[in-house]
Amino acid sequence: MPLLLLLPLLLLAMLVLWLLSLPLVLWQRYRAGRARRRAVPWVIALNAWTLLVSALVFAGSAWLSGFWIDAALRHAVAGLAIGVLLGMLGLALTRFETTAQGLFYTPNRWLVLALTLVVAGRLGFGVYRLQQAWTAGAHADWLAQQGSVLAVGGLLLGHYLAYAWGLRRRVRGR
Repeated sequence: MPLLLLLPLLLLAMLVLWLLSLPLVLWQRYRAGRARRRAVPWVIALNAWTLLVSALVFAGSAWLSGFWIDAALRHAVAGLAIGVLLGMLGLALTRFETTAQGLFYTPNRWLVLALTLVVAGRLGFGVYRLQQAWTAGAHADWLAQQGSVLAVGGLLLGHYLAYAWGLRRRVRGR
């Protein structure tokens, strides 16, 4: 019985730890996203195919989510389409270097920063909307209005999908 009483305290501690570590996690994501990388052909190909499967699963999940979330598939597809355009832009802005060790690439730091800020903004907006729904007592309404989560997810997935396939094409064309 005493362990059951500690459960809410443990959940609260986990939430506070998550909130405190979130800025560090976002900063690390930005730093890793703008780092110079070696283009390893088999890794790039595996990443491209895995992202394609992920996009198909994402679209199917968005279609199923349409039962609970208004216009879920439309938000997801719009996010994917905009993300693909951003991925092509990102590939055009990427700096490529050919050295004796192989091909290296460095993604554009401004685009990486913009995508990181989109994620941070969506997390902040989600916390704000959750707080609004909690105080108003409209929990069912809150879920129906979460299409922007799918739009941001589609944006990120579409960006990485187009970037990976463009990178694969560039590496194979060398």
